[in-house]
Amino acid sequence: MSRICVFDVNETLLDLRALDPHFERAFGDAHVRQAWFSQLLQTAFVSTITDNYKDFGTIGATALDMIATRRGVTLSQQDRTSILQGMRQLPPHPDVRDGLERLRNAGLRLVTLTNSTEQVAQEQIEHAGLSEYFERIFSADTVRRLKPAPEPYRMVAGRLGVDIGQTRLIAAHSWDIAGALHAGCAAAFIHRTGMVLDPLFERPDVVGADLHEVADRILEKEGM
Repeated sequence: MSRICVFDVNETLLDLRALDPHFERAFGDAHVRQAWFSQLLQTAFVSTITDNYKDFGTIGATALDMIATRRGVTLSQQDRTSILQGMRQLPPHPDVRDGLERLRNAGLRLVTLTNSTEQVAQEQIEHAGLSEYFERIFSADTVRRLKPAPEPYRMVAGRLGVDIGQTRLIAAHSWDIAGALHAGCAAAFIHRTGMVLDPLFERPDVVGADLHEVADRILEKEGM
């Protein structure tokens, strides 16, 4: 039984498309937001693999500079600040509140685990109006190893005093799902727009189009 639901934050709970107007203004193309976040993740993975830790905010700023250089764009300080600060002010996806309500009311414990620093994560969850649903906000920054390395997932179980098999990561990223399963968690994948599971890795036992569907399937698995 996986009685603790561990939620990824960026793209899983919160909608990065809110940043698109900032990228449209800065680059003339809202789709650059996706290129930026992909570069952010790539740099984060290299940081983790090479044991050269940098916090997620620093990586995000560096990735933005890389994308600007690649596209021959000189970013104004205002545009740079709007994008990076905008990460702290993202709205939740429309299905999130109802899905969290359903899981909480069924008696499951809900926490978050993000690669963002704890301070940023706290601001994000508070701004999105989701604080009431989560008993803890966890950050991979605490162990200075970013997901999908096993240490962040194990840290959550350790801090909550449970076996890692009692936790279930819920995420919209295939790499996060793969990391959680490798660490010993159960997992649930949300098919956010453009997101697919990687067929090279183990498939989670819960997959759904949105958090409504994922919540229903989790509760079925838990016999609730």
